[in-house]
Amino acid sequence: MADIILNVEVRERTGTGGARATRREGKVPGVLYGGAKDPVAIAVKSNEFRKALFTGKLLGHLVTLKYGEETQPVIAKVVDMHPVTDEPWHFDLYRVDEHQQIRIAVPVHFRNQEASPGLKRGGTLNVVLHEIELNCSADHIPEEIVHDLTGLDIGETIRISSLKLPTGATPAAAGDAVVATVAGSAAATSAANAEGAEA
Repeated sequence: MADIILNVEVRERTGTGGARATRREGKVPGVLYGGAKDPVAIAVKSNEFRKALFTGKLLGHLVTLKYGEETQPVIAKVVDMHPVTDEPWHFDLYRVDEHQQIRIAVPVHFRNQEASPGLKRGGTLNVVLHEIELNCSADHIPEEIVHDLTGLDIGETIRISSLKLPTGATPAAAGDAVVATVAGSAAATSAANAEGAEA
């Protein structure tokens, strides 16, 4: 099961007034969706919710929802933050089966920039997709997809098919979209052309 446990209470009042009353009590209002059941208005103590959120393992991960003695796996899909205080303001949880196949967005990160000839010559990494949607098991959601830039030169393109995905994960979208490109600055492109002419 998941590392994070959210102890929730069921909210009697819904709507804007109910959410305000929940926040006055030092709790974060939320809604539990999904499955064959109706949506349920819930709340979590603010300090507990902040602690879970700042682990970095709440959003887009399998977590355990606990209500009294009952527990069930859920995925936190949305957390809204207050625009001024930056405090958690509202959240959405979705019921899932632990081994259910789900569609979820996973961040893409890049490593070994210093080993890319194109970037060393002054090129820039233009990231088109900062995250990609994957189909994967709810209990095997990857933290991130990391792509190695070693050997990448100016003009080269990274596509979804270039990424190393975890076992059992597949791209959710059809086609082979561009994730990033190594673009050259005018100076870097001139240098590359000069090198080519000399060769």
